[in-house]
Amino acid sequence: MKTRMNERIREILLKNAARYETAAFLEGDPSSFMHRVKGEANKEAMAFVASSLSFGARKQFMAKIEFILKESCGEMDRWIREGGFRNIFDASSTDCFYRFYKVSDFAAFLEVYRALMREEGTLGEYVKKNARGDGVRAVEAISGYFSSRGVEGIIPKDSKSACKRLCMFLRWMVRANSPVDLGLWSPFIDSRSLAMPLDTHVLRQAKALGLIKQNASPSMRTARALSEKLSEVFCNDPLKGDFALFGYGVNSLGAT
Repeated sequence: MKTRMNERIREILLKNAARYETAAFLEGDPSSFMHRVKGEANKEAMAFVASSLSFGARKQFMAKIEFILKESCGEMDRWIREGGFRNIFDASSTDCFYRFYKVSDFAAFLEVYRALMREEGTLGEYVKKNARGDGVRAVEAISGYFSSRGVEGIIPKDSKSACKRLCMFLRWMVRANSPVDLGLWSPFIDSRSLAMPLDTHVLRQAKALGLIKQNASPSMRTARALSEKLSEVFCNDPLKGDFALFGYGVNSLGAT
């Protein structure tokens, strides 16, 4: 039997979402990169590449995304589609690019992304055709495409894990009327079907607020359960709760 969320928790979530889902959120966040390029195709490609690198130390991964943005001269879609990335990402290089990914790993990731673009037009067109309007199916479709072509890690091999970066990317692409998220895919993916971008920090805040069980692990099942719980507050837009949980983590009291 489901229990109703108490009013104190509801108020905390509403206040923090309103406070933190603003244009100021973009400063120092990887979502800022997609706002720095022009045109929907470039925004989509920039968002996908930026999300794929958004893990670990923020200062370090932001520098890597900035490097890629500059190399592409802001024309991310064309840079990938025409293979311009090969000038800096040597498929035979064993040098480290970021954390445990070699230059060749990222080259392979971009080659598969290029193949998808050339086959489907854009990633959005591929998702529209294969996800049937559902956010979790979109995660499955994207991970399935890359894993079937031998690229795993940068993109999860399936949707059993929390798939935090892919879920974050989908939040960016699907949620409309936001100063942060783009909403480019809102016509064909239902925002109510999105799974929470779940990492250890979000998990901790969600447990502290009693939104999920204390023994919950970072998995897609937990991410979906958290989204469902947040839909009690943000009925048609559960991932607005992502900003609320971020704010709750920033503010130790969670209610100011």
